[in-house]
Amino acid sequence: MAICIRIPVIYRSVGLFILCLMLTHCSHDIHEKRADTVKDHVEAFYDHLTHDRVAAAVRENEAIEQLSAQLGEIITKRVNRPGTNQVDREWTDLRTANETAAQNWLALGQYLSIKKQYAQSRATYQRVIDTYTGATERTYREQAARAIRDLDLLSPTPAARER
Repeated sequence: MAICIRIPVIYRSVGLFILCLMLTHCSHDIHEKRADTVKDHVEAFYDHLTHDRVAAAVRENEAIEQLSAQLGEIITKRVNRPGTNQVDREWTDLRTANETAAQNWLALGQYLSIKKQYAQSRATYQRVIDTYTGATERTYREQAARAIRDLDLLSPTPAARER
């Protein structure tokens, strides 16, 4: 024999509200954790550059790109789920990771240029142009293209010398 307990509507509404708050808080924690992860990689990236550890800096930035790739996969899987704003938050996290990585590559290119490692600097800027092809990443491609032209002033490539 089942016992049926009648819960007043107001308590059910409060319960649903609390559940929603808990879910939102957990969801917020995920995004905060991602932001902290990106921040940690950025700090490590610049610390490595400060100590002239270019390969380690590259690995830190690649870790940010890996996070971005994972977020892209999450978004792709969730696109078919209507009625969730989770995708919007995932897009924000993805955009942040992409923009951060692109900015780091530009900073690395500038660092290498200052160190007179022009070929590596040029390759780094070219990587930005080749990797960040989205419409929202146009600014980074344009900055990289300008930086390559500036490098041609400092250290022309054989093709640039022939012009």
